[in-house]
Amino acid sequence: MTSRVAERAATAGWPAVCLAVFTAAWGGNEFTPLLVMYRTVSDFSAVTVDVLLFLYVLGIVPALLIGGPLSDRFGRRTLMLPSPVIAATGSVLLAAGEHSVPLLAAGRILSGIALGLAMAVGGTWIKELSDRAGDPISAGARRAALSLTAGFGIGAGLAAVLAQWAPFPGQSAYTINVALAIASLLLIIRTPETRTPAAGGRLRDALAIPSARSPRFWLIVAPIAPWVFGACAVGYAVIPALMTAHTPGTAIAFAGVCCVAGLTAGFFIQSLGKRIDRPGSPRAMIVAMVLVAAGLALAIGVAAAPSIPLAIVAATVLGCGYGMALISCLLEVQRIAGPDDLAGLTAVFYTLTYLGFASPAIMSWVTERFESIGYPEMFGFGIAMTVLSAAVVAVANRTSIAGPRPAVAAEQEVVLNRAAGVR
Repeated sequence: MTSRVAERAATAGWPAVCLAVFTAAWGGNEFTPLLVMYRTVSDFSAVTVDVLLFLYVLGIVPALLIGGPLSDRFGRRTLMLPSPVIAATGSVLLAAGEHSVPLLAAGRILSGIALGLAMAVGGTWIKELSDRAGDPISAGARRAALSLTAGFGIGAGLAAVLAQWAPFPGQSAYTINVALAIASLLLIIRTPETRTPAAGGRLRDALAIPSARSPRFWLIVAPIAPWVFGACAVGYAVIPALMTAHTPGTAIAFAGVCCVAGLTAGFFIQSLGKRIDRPGSPRAMIVAMVLVAAGLALAIGVAAAPSIPLAIVAATVLGCGYGMALISCLLEVQRIAGPDDLAGLTAVFYTLTYLGFASPAIMSWVTERFESIGYPEMFGFGIAMTVLSAAVVAVANRTSIAGPRPAVAAEQEVVLNRAAGVR
């Protein structure tokens, strides 16, 4: 009887945590389609705006690296409850800072902290609640990834619509995020804890992540991780900026279209990615790199001959690369992680993914500093790096240097999926 009660509580609990992750992702990405608005209405330089886009990584990284491991020790709810509160505070500062770089910077960093906690702690909490509910072994990773992607996409899309056509364009989208944050906070307060807090020990030991020393993580997951948000950044930050002169009067809305097109594609391809993925095989990651390379090739076409349809297609293909890279890496992380540091290793993975978010600022700086280097050349360099990443993963997986393949995990996954009726 007790196990059935726990299963029902877990079934009701994971949607609440999904909403909290969705809300944090919304808060993290609602700023992105407004880049065009801040460049024009607020008269910020391209480099300043792109740096503001990247600044929330300064909040994400410590939240990931501290929040994830601490939740392995002190419990998921304790570390996740601050996320909606911080997300709401960040949105308030962003709404108040339309013409203020310091306020926007503070808001972006707080939004990053909220998102970092949601990604590392919330994603792990969703997995554990899904496991307790008796769902297929891959359900937790898929739900966490889909919640994240849906928040990124819907937040950006609605922010673009409101900024383009609604009154108070610099404030409207942020107020919705505040309301969502309050609702998600009230729901996760009642969600069951899945991690028994550990007593005693040193705080330094709580921050240790033993599985982060796994060669398989660094040779299989790490080469792909920066492409998760590297692909996104090109798709919904760089491409809309290249199209600004060709979308007069609707540049903000077009940026939103690129965001929604890419993230919608990333959302739906994750279900396919789960089917392509196989324990011990890098094929889903290879497919991800092929998609990112194809998207960058299309981006070269956009830079050379700007076209609205081509830009949307390029953003969509890059979104597919994002979704495939995200789900394949998350599944591999869950196989590598030990029972006591899943949130910690998830945090390390997400930290690596956000290295890719620096790409718009780097590209803006390069084009301003070196007149002979344009976006086509930089996209071409990116294609070469996707080939190198795929080669490293393929070679490492065929040798022993990446550590043993998770054959036991593969057998367990097949058994559990058959028991759940999944093929």
